Amino acid sequence: MSVRSSVQMTIARGSFLGRRGVREILLIGALYVFYCVTRTFADGDLGPAQDRAGDLLHLEGVLHLDWEHNINNWFVAHAWAAIPACYWYAAAHYVVTAFVLVWLYRKGPQHYTPARWALVVSCLIALACYLLLPTAPPRMLSGYTDVLSLHAADGWWSTDASAPKGMGQLTNELAAFPSLHAGWALWVALVVRRSTRNYWARGLAWMHALITAIVVIGTGNHWILDVAVGWALVIVAMWLVDPWFEDKRQLVKRRQIEFNRRVSGTARPIETIPGSMPEEPLTSEALDEFADPPPKRRYDC
Repeated sequence: MSVRSSVQMTIARGSFLGRRGVREILLIGALYVFYCVTRTFADGDLGPAQDRAGDLLHLEGVLHLDWEHNINNWFVAHAWAAIPACYWYAAAHYVVTAFVLVWLYRKGPQHYTPARWALVVSCLIALACYLLLPTAPPRMLSGYTDVLSLHAADGWWSTDASAPKGMGQLTNELAAFPSLHAGWALWVALVVRRSTRNYWARGLAWMHALITAIVVIGTGNHWILDVAVGWALVIVAMWLVDPWFEDKRQLVKRRQIEFNRRVSGTARPIETIPGSMPEEPLTSEALDEFADPPPKRRYDC
C-alpha cells in the first residue's frame, strides 16, 4: 500500500483530525481572515503613524534600547543573512504556528484549547492596537532600509511588507505596534515548554522565538519595543486563559511552604533526646494540605 493510499484511508476514517479538526481549521482560518481584513480599516495616514514611531524611538533612546539602526544596517550589508531572514519573516510566522496548533490538537484538548484561546485573545488585543494606534515600522522612517523590498526579486513577497506580489494592498503596513510575529513566536515557545519534556523541542521553540525577534527588527519591520509589547501581550493572554500559569503559581506556593517549613525547622536548636524520633520530612501530600486545591477545568470547547 502506497503512502498516499495510507494517508487517504486515515483521513477517510476520520482518525487524522476528524470533523472537529476540520471545524477548528475553518474557525481559525476565518478568524485570521477577519483579523487581516479588519486591520486594513485602520487609519492609513502616514504622518501620525510616523510621529508615534518617533515617540517609540525616543522612549527607546531614554531606555538605551535604540539598537534598530545598527541591526538593520548589519542585515543590509550581509545578504547571506538577509535573504534567509526575509524567507523567515514571510513564512515562519504562519507555518510554525500552524504546525504547533496541529501538534497540540493531536495531543488533546487539555493542550490545544487554552493555547487556541490564547492566540484568539492576543489577536483581538493586537487588532485594537492596530486600529487605535497605527504605528509606522522603522523601514518607513529615513535612515532605515526595507530589507524585504531590497530582496523582493529573490522571493514571492512584494515591496509592500511580506504580502505576496500583487497583494500588497491587502495588508496594513502601519500595524507595527505590537509585533505579533514576535508574540506568536513566544507563544510557540511557551506552549511547547508546557506541553512536552523533550528538551530538543523546547530548545528549537525558544530558538524560533529568538530568531524571529532578531529578524523582525533586522528587516526593518518592527521596533524593539514592538517586540517587547508583543511578548507581553501573549503572556497576558496566556495568563488570562491558560491554566498552566495557575498551576505554576500553585507550584511556587507549595515550594514556598516547603522552604518556610525547612527554615523554621533548622532555626531551632537540635537536641538529642534518647528515644525521640526525628521529625518526618514534609511530603507532597502534606504540602497539598497547605496549598489551595487546583481549579476544576473543562476543555470541551
